[in-house]
Amino acid sequence: MSSISPRLSSLSLIVTLVISTTACNEQVNAAPVKNEPIAEAQQFIQDAEANLAQLSIEQNRAEWIYSNFITEDTAALSASVAERQTATSVRLATKAAEFAGLPLKKDEQRKLNILRSSLVLPAPLDPVKNAELANISAELNGLYGKAKYCLADGRCLTQPELSGIMGESRDPATLLDVWQGWRQIAKPMRPLFEREVELANEGAKDLGYANLSELWRSQYDMAPDAFSAELDRLWGQVQPLYESLHCYVRGELNQKYGDDVAPSNGAIPAHLLGNMWAQQWGNVYDIVAPEDADPGYDVTELLAKQGYDEHKMVKQAEGFFTSLGFEPLPDTFWSRSLFVQPKDRDVVCHASAWDLDNLDDIRIKMCIQKTAEDFTVIHHELGHNFYQRAYKNQPFIFKNSANDGFHEAIGDTVALSITPNYLKQIGLLDEVPDESKDIGLLLKQALDKIAFLPFGLMIDQWRWKVFSGEITPAQYNQAWWGLREKYQGVKAPIARSEVDFDPGAKYHVPGNVPYTRYFLAHILQFQFHKALCDIAGDKGPVHRCSIYGNKEAGAKLNAMLEMGQSQPWPEALSVVTGSKEMDASAVLDYFAPLKVWLDEQNQSKNRQCGW
Repeated sequence: MSSISPRLSSLSLIVTLVISTTACNEQVNAAPVKNEPIAEAQQFIQDAEANLAQLSIEQNRAEWIYSNFITEDTAALSASVAERQTATSVRLATKAAEFAGLPLKKDEQRKLNILRSSLVLPAPLDPVKNAELANISAELNGLYGKAKYCLADGRCLTQPELSGIMGESRDPATLLDVWQGWRQIAKPMRPLFEREVELANEGAKDLGYANLSELWRSQYDMAPDAFSAELDRLWGQVQPLYESLHCYVRGELNQKYGDDVAPSNGAIPAHLLGNMWAQQWGNVYDIVAPEDADPGYDVTELLAKQGYDEHKMVKQAEGFFTSLGFEPLPDTFWSRSLFVQPKDRDVVCHASAWDLDNLDDIRIKMCIQKTAEDFTVIHHELGHNFYQRAYKNQPFIFKNSANDGFHEAIGDTVALSITPNYLKQIGLLDEVPDESKDIGLLLKQALDKIAFLPFGLMIDQWRWKVFSGEITPAQYNQAWWGLREKYQGVKAPIARSEVDFDPGAKYHVPGNVPYTRYFLAHILQFQFHKALCDIAGDKGPVHRCSIYGNKEAGAKLNAMLEMGQSQPWPEALSVVTGSKEMDASAVLDYFAPLKVWLDEQNQSKNRQCGW
């Protein structure tokens, strides 16, 4: 980790004065003076927490209003608060670095490290550039939130509506039109993003980092390069499973569409995989499903049959957490959350969880579709909310997850318990299918969970190279598709050029949301799930386990959540798993029967795997 040693800090000035005074007057009692830097650091931490806590409430409210009422005025208000918040965070990060090396208490040192490294988009110290960065950030978010693509029939559709077409249509021409059309909205983002990177890199250097890549990778309780190596290790564990899945899906798509649309070798055209970004493939399950693997139910249909509306879907997800011993959500959650896309205004429909007051004002905001996919997403978002409330009694700086992958993993860990047995327990399903149907269920899971892994990894692989300068603006799109082919074996269905800015069509890029957390979450959720199933005493296959209703597992989970970010993530991990190392072997255990089956299918059809 870099330091800001080239710049004279106030701490070094204090130390210089102490030495000079003592040298001039040996009779002066140096002990009280010697403690002044420690007292100053402790007071700084106390003031910083109070300042940031208050400012976070202002920013949360401004962001909530902007995301729910996208106008020029709300954008200006959001940008103004974001500008103040960024300026304050940069100032505090710079100051925190000045106290490095002091013999402070362990938790005080941790708070200083978090203050210095937790910025996502650090602004330069120059106030004019700070304001420019805040405005660019707000504009990028607005461009995405307001974006629509108009079809030939005159319908102008939002991203969720277009994603619905991507998931349901089997007409390659329609899929290509929607895929290409949505990416038109990202073209105006390109110069804004380029300037944003320049400004944020300058801000990172002001904090003593080489660039924004180094800053982002320093937030994981290990050296940046060591963290990159850790990601490589985890990907290496699961890569063979992904390659078997890719080979099988490519072969089935080839049978469906033929060589002209879906070649039998090489990378898969991105518009054929049922998702706007080809990040999850569950929507093409009907194309690739094995014979006789239909479990006899469809959760989307079950939800409709049982009269589940958006509110009831959320209520059922809450019921899972309360079955583990967590307290119900507060009344304000139900009166202040957004569940349904408004007809009268633009909103950011991307599902998100909010903590507005750092205590109990927790909410979700999503344009819920009454589908199996969104039923799972709701569990994911509530995982954020229950985590937020669990650590509400921590000091403000520790009000976060052990690392950002933990925050993403908690709801998904619970969602892994949405098994046929659970669906029967809550009255959605009459009979649990026998184990002969497990391959189909595991394949459906893998199309979302395993297919996502390389996508979850490559987003920040691209950004880190952009931040470091390894990828120049002239190579943005070429490098994007190079990495997508390298990791995913997925390619653009039509020629792309540097006129395009395809990364901007994915919310997290213009929204400046780090993405490695999602890759980690897809590893951690299986590690957590297996450990919690062991705690619950489940002796069956881990993919059939549901911890629904098990208070012992819930208590262990809550003990970890309450820690927030007060300890390094290996300590938090060990509370539930007994291990201080992230490990993807639980992923392999979960999908072991599927891996055998996929390899048998690929071999029996003489498929040449790889791309």
